[in-house]
Amino acid sequence: MEEVTKVLPAIALRGTTILPDMIVHFDISRPKSVRAVEEAMLGNQKIFLITQKDPDTEVPGLLDVYKIGTIAVIKQVVKMPKDVLRILVEAERRAELLNFEEEESEYLRAEVALFTGSDEMQFSDIEQEAMLRNLKELFAVYCEQTQKVSKELAGQILGTEEVGKLVDQICMNLPLDYVNRQKLLEAVELSERYDTLCVMIANEIQIQEIRSEIQGKIKERIDKNQRDYILREQLKVIREELGEDNSRTEIENYKKQLEKLKASKEVKERISEEIHRLENSANNPSEAGVIRGYIETLLGLPWDKASRDNQDLARAREILEEDHYGLSKVKERILEFLAVRTLTKKGESPILCLAGPPGTGKTSIARSVARALNKKYVRICLGGVRDEAEIRGHRRTYIGAMPGRIAAGLHQAKVKNPLMLLDEIDKVSADYKGDTSSALLEVLDSEQNNKFADHYVELPIDLSEVLFIATANDIQNIPRPLLDRMEVIEISSYTENEKFHIAKEHLVPKQKKANGLKEAQLVIEDEALMEVISGYTREAGVRSLERQIGRICRKSARKILEEQGKEVVVTKENLEEFLGKERYEFQPANEKPEIGIVRGLAWTAVGGDTLQIEVNVMPGKGEFLLTGQLGDVMKESAQAGISFIRSVAEQYEIPKEFFEKHDIHIHIPEGAVPKDGPSAGITMATAMVSAITKVPVKADVAMTGEITLRGRVLPIGGLKEKLLAAKKAGIHMVLVPEKNEPDVRELDAEITDGLQIEFVGSMEQVLKLALVEKK
Repeated sequence: MEEVTKVLPAIALRGTTILPDMIVHFDISRPKSVRAVEEAMLGNQKIFLITQKDPDTEVPGLLDVYKIGTIAVIKQVVKMPKDVLRILVEAERRAELLNFEEEESEYLRAEVALFTGSDEMQFSDIEQEAMLRNLKELFAVYCEQTQKVSKELAGQILGTEEVGKLVDQICMNLPLDYVNRQKLLEAVELSERYDTLCVMIANEIQIQEIRSEIQGKIKERIDKNQRDYILREQLKVIREELGEDNSRTEIENYKKQLEKLKASKEVKERISEEIHRLENSANNPSEAGVIRGYIETLLGLPWDKASRDNQDLARAREILEEDHYGLSKVKERILEFLAVRTLTKKGESPILCLAGPPGTGKTSIARSVARALNKKYVRICLGGVRDEAEIRGHRRTYIGAMPGRIAAGLHQAKVKNPLMLLDEIDKVSADYKGDTSSALLEVLDSEQNNKFADHYVELPIDLSEVLFIATANDIQNIPRPLLDRMEVIEISSYTENEKFHIAKEHLVPKQKKANGLKEAQLVIEDEALMEVISGYTREAGVRSLERQIGRICRKSARKILEEQGKEVVVTKENLEEFLGKERYEFQPANEKPEIGIVRGLAWTAVGGDTLQIEVNVMPGKGEFLLTGQLGDVMKESAQAGISFIRSVAEQYEIPKEFFEKHDIHIHIPEGAVPKDGPSAGITMATAMVSAITKVPVKADVAMTGEITLRGRVLPIGGLKEKLLAAKKAGIHMVLVPEKNEPDVRELDAEITDGLQIEFVGSMEQVLKLALVEKK
């Protein structure tokens, strides 16, 4: 290869190397470089491009540049802002730098040696084919792995069939740094350039393979928690975009609540497991919702959280007396419970059942007891509950499952020792979904309820510290096993005096406040109040009485506004203006003794009442008639009475043929009202004896008792209500079965005062006391 020496303007390039046949543009700003371009443009537009070894060198010398550069032709010069020139050049050939002229010059003048001979070696066809294939394969692999060369350009380059051109094309388009490009530029011979290029491509391929392998290992080594964290962060962003709640914050809140929760280790572990399940169910919203509800239920239950009971007996008594008039048995039992609890520091919580007619204050006494004991109050109404799951909860496998009413009551109370009122326990029923009363057996058993199993909660709940109070109107409707678990306290009807005190002390102030009346704006005189009780209500409790007082208050409020009055006084005389005509009249005692008419005593759901039993005897064929809507038991009592009378006919001088020639008709007035029960047995028998023997019955006598075929008198119930009815009707003497004597002793003097109570054990005694003695 021959060398030809030449002197050309030169530019020292920083950070770039230009290969032959390349058409590139670059910016220059150094004065010497600008002057070199101007000099070249004045001549044949040729310029020598040489690369600096260190791009930071400002004034490069001979030792600061590489030895091999490129001679190029300047195709275009563009002036840019800030004295910058952008030039476009077409590189022609390699040249070796011999020297920079040392004379003072405004630009670099390079003495270069041109390579005049051919830079290609002659290869055989087989060698050329082998070189082509090898280089193409390497380049194809490089393009596939690095993705740094476009598919179109790679296709054009691989279509070249000459070794020299292929090498030059790859050299020009390979994304290499200036150092490696300089190596290719310095490889003047084709064989050397080929070898250098192949080594570079192979190195790049190997580097890429090692890099991919390292990245794969790094990915494998990413910790699972880090991966989960990344996924959760992505999920967080997605949920925020969807407008959903931040579940991560929710889970953190659950964990904080769990730390504060007072509960056993078993409960805390279960809640912790459920929180972990919630974390792993982020991709299943329906399951997450079920778990979330379960966690909130468990966190909301008062596992070991209790309130402090009031231990002041005097204070408890004061509250009970303040809230309710009477009900002495209930108050005594609650104070006993409080005394035991104070002495033993714990003591078993009783399970009380308040049984009595509607309106007698069963539900309100429970609220009062809660206040007296300083307990949280929870009311659970069981009226009409038929599904066992209402008590025990639904299993979580069902859609819409929820805890039972007992667990929900504890959740509401927030303490494990509230007072829980089971209202209307006699109204629960059974259907195909299970027996509700059977589900209550475990709840109301003090031996079992320390581990009550709720199907939804699935963890044993301690109910042993809950004070259960149940209410019922009729304990006959409560199944025996359930009734056996409760301590029954009878709340009987109120006397008129009790009703008067309840109305005056509680109901009137309550209704005044409810209707916006001040204390001085309405005065209800005591006589008017007694008239309301006797003439406008007939009930065991005081609900209807409260309604009537409410009517008086409403009419008074209207009167005050319309007439601009300051005070309304309600008296016995003007009561009719407020409530209209009297609704009820008590049938007073007969004025004189009558034949075949006897006053009986009856118990009803709204208190006691008196019944006039009438018997007529008429000629006939021995028929026995019963009218007045009598029940089967009452009819059987009448049959037993007539059989007894026939058996003792001689004793009362009744002819033997009397029953064959006469019909006997028994009628009880108020025929539209159904009547039943055995307690009218002695009353019907007395009326029949009076009608048959024509002996009158004393006018001021009333009686109650069951009769047997042999004339014995058996005990009855509802004695308090019956005696009250007798007293109200003006009866002086009441005949009561002798076996009911203990019941009479328990009654207050208020009820028995003014009554002559005679205890009878046989019909002989009854007739002796009831019939008018023959003169």
